[in-house]
Amino acid sequence: MPGGEDTQDRMREVHLGSHTIQTHGAGLARKHTYDWVVLVLLAVVVVVLHYTPPFTRFVGVDMMTDIRYPVRQSTVPAWSVPIISIACPVAVFVALYIARRDVYDLHHATLGVIFAVLITAAFTDVIKNAVGRPRPDFFWRCFPDGRQLYDQVTGAVICHGEKSFLTDGRRSFPSGHTSWSFAGLGFLSLYLSGKIKAFDRRGHVAKLCIVILPLLLAALVGISRVDNYRHHWEDVFVGGLIGSYFFPFSFQMHGGMLWPSVTTLN
Repeated sequence: MPGGEDTQDRMREVHLGSHTIQTHGAGLARKHTYDWVVLVLLAVVVVVLHYTPPFTRFVGVDMMTDIRYPVRQSTVPAWSVPIISIACPVAVFVALYIARRDVYDLHHATLGVIFAVLITAAFTDVIKNAVGRPRPDFFWRCFPDGRQLYDQVTGAVICHGEKSFLTDGRRSFPSGHTSWSFAGLGFLSLYLSGKIKAFDRRGHVAKLCIVILPLLLAALVGISRVDNYRHHWEDVFVGGLIGSYFFPFSFQMHGGMLWPSVTTLN
């Protein structure tokens, strides 16, 4: 993985001027081929987990009161989550590359944010499938016409809703939208804090506002999931914790310095 060796290479090459994709891109790609292969494999794992049926947890008549919220359209649709968590941070990295011409920074930051999001996604989906918690709108997924049917012996629901929609209704805990958003935007927050030297102990409040903004956006994504009755608040809270757990490790592993006072990406 990238880190001290690449930093030493850059120090030795400083006399060559800027490190562009044209001059250093091919060599950098060869050096980190295995890292990108791992990311591709991790992406395949995430896709497989996404389509793996979740645990069919018992849902009885007495439980339906808490999962009878109406079905609503998502404020933040699923297709937009990779854009928010990966594409937006990468766009910032590219913009800074254009300004600074540092392909090492671009490569390590891109590699880091993608890894942070993918490992978070895999972790989240494993828990989703293992827990199988019904979403707040599960009642209407199970009984779309409102006609309730229960097993006369166990009291378990006998659903007649659309199969794929019903299966997704058992994947409430934790929130994937929230974990992805905190992983990607949290990484971006650390990245920006280093670029603007937010923790240089000079008391620039405006810099902290810039650092906090990505985290606020991630929090709003999580809140939207509760507002849309797609998740319980506990799902969103734990999803945020999962994303927040992985992005600092990814940042540190890909050359970032979390501490001391100035956070920076080498």
